[in-house]
Amino acid sequence: MLKNNVISKKAIVNPLLMLMAMWSGYFLQLHGFFGSCFGAIIPLLPEGLLGILTAPLLHGNIDHIIGNSIPIAALMFLLYQFYPLVANKVFVIGWLATGLLVWLLPPIDIMTGHYLYTCTIGASGVVYVLAFFLFFSGIFKWNMTLLTISLLVVLYYGSLIWGMLPEELFSNLEEPSKISWQAHLAGAVVGVTLAFMFRRVGDKKKRYIWEFPNYYSEKDDKLWQEYKESHPDDFLEMPYKKKDDIWDRLDELRGK
Repeated sequence: MLKNNVISKKAIVNPLLMLMAMWSGYFLQLHGFFGSCFGAIIPLLPEGLLGILTAPLLHGNIDHIIGNSIPIAALMFLLYQFYPLVANKVFVIGWLATGLLVWLLPPIDIMTGHYLYTCTIGASGVVYVLAFFLFFSGIFKWNMTLLTISLLVVLYYGSLIWGMLPEELFSNLEEPSKISWQAHLAGAVVGVTLAFMFRRVGDKKKRYIWEFPNYYSEKDDKLWQEYKESHPDDFLEMPYKKKDDIWDRLDELRGK
């Protein structure tokens, strides 16, 4: 959590390292080090297994990498700032599990049922992992600060949900879409799963002792009786403002 308004060093350094890795990968692509489908996820084919590790660092063009760089930076910052105890696990497991799911999903054209030879690259799967983890973690933990993060994520990235569906369902395309809805769907599933797995780790909603059923404090009861005996006038008909003052006074006595 954000303690004493201090920003975590990892929340700055780790997103920068990821951006450096992504842009370095793109630089190598431009110079021919990753040609054709090398380094991409090719579903169900052994040569596509390497892509589980390398695909998030490769991108099709400048618009593609810029479009992924901004959410990666923002979401990784939130992850490492507000979930430091599980951030590394979420990031690494999310990366690998999403890539493996994409590799396992059969690349079939949903409109024709034909097999498609696809090469999936890009960090969008990781983006979906982070976005869905951050959103559902706040809900599962029911912590007000983390719920605020959830609201921020859904406010800025709520439209991501449409990327989990094949584009062919919404428009008539002459050719299959180049956007990997499989990677988006896999990332979302992994993000929700990780949020559930780590729901009991770290900060969650605090419950004070007086919030538990059948709470009773002999000390509080004694203070209340003493107050009633020494301030009988306070228990005549009175406005709500006066009643609030009584409870404030009891809180002061309790703290002594």
